[in-house]
Amino acid sequence: QVQLVESGGGLVQAGGSLRLSCAPSGGTFSALAMGWFRQAPGKERGIVAAISRIADNTYYTDSVKGRFTISKDNAKNTMYLQMNSLKPEDTAVYYCATSYTRSPYTPKRNSSDYSYWGQGTQVTVSS
Repeated sequence: QVQLVESGGGLVQAGGSLRLSCAPSGGTFSALAMGWFRQAPGKERGIVAAISRIADNTYYTDSVKGRFTISKDNAKNTMYLQMNSLKPEDTAVYYCATSYTRSPYTPKRNSSDYSYWGQGTQVTVSS
């Protein structure tokens, strides 16, 4: 199986920035589609951003468009979520997710599409 190690969460003031990292191991990085999800207290886990296996096609949920950027560094076998202009409503536990895929140009938007999940990292944005 694929194991995921997440890092980069923390406490930041509104308007600040954080960068989350996800390093898969136990699989072939180039064969994985990847995404970031988040879960706030009392809410279901939802998509934040996703990136396709080939061509780095991306998807963002409406509330983060223009503020967050998902990317991959193949040389480091690492996926990132750069979060700028953070808002209090971004406060949540953020999860890295990966999946093998047979649709390599399509970013996966649904939690049910992913097979492997990280442990989660807390992001807290103060007013």
